[in-house]
Amino acid sequence: MNLLRLLQLSDPALPVGGFSHSASLETYVQLGIVNNAVTARDFVTGMLSQNIHYTDAALLSLAYDALQQNKPEQITQLDMLCTAVKLPKEMRQASQKLGMRLLKIFQPLCDNEQFHQYAAAVQSKQLQGHYCIAFGIIAWALQIDKSSALNGFYYNAAAGFVTNCVKLIPLSQQSGQQLLFELQPLMTALAQQNEQPDTDMIGVCCTGFDIRSMQHERLYSRLYMS
Repeated sequence: MNLLRLLQLSDPALPVGGFSHSASLETYVQLGIVNNAVTARDFVTGMLSQNIHYTDAALLSLAYDALQQNKPEQITQLDMLCTAVKLPKEMRQASQKLGMRLLKIFQPLCDNEQFHQYAAAVQSKQLQGHYCIAFGIIAWALQIDKSSALNGFYYNAAAGFVTNCVKLIPLSQQSGQQLLFELQPLMTALAQQNEQPDTDMIGVCCTGFDIRSMQHERLYSRLYMS
């Protein structure tokens, strides 16, 4: 049962709107920096290991721990921290939009008081409702173990990046699946590291991703919202 719940929660096809966001990839492609399978791998590897690892995945892990240790008051601090470490406007907005849609999907499916309290705080605009925080809370509420939740979160992120690479560069579907397969050891290693995240490292990321995300706001033509 828990495996099936994890598969649903981490399904890249879950209707939260992830297909609308490229996480700065569109800028890299328009500038010619990401233009083939090799540079696509570099982009996705960097996003997972230098961005997701020190922000979203770490915050997911801490949100899960906060509820596991019966410290729900920490969720507010983590939600605020997530807002603070996402410097590009479009990345903050994407995180909030995806999180709110994820909460909306699971509200009628998840009977858990802590989950509903968080969803209510987001609805009343007391909290932002970031995707990674919502993911961690829902995983805990659905009794998915944290290790599995982190692996599912990384897979969801990687699958989204690879899908966008296939569309934007473009790459063949076979190249995309090969890239996703090759990334599995990295995702496993990063998930293991995030089980005990270093709180002093939260917010550390590659500056290039932030700059390209900011540049995306002013691209002449855009297919993606971020």
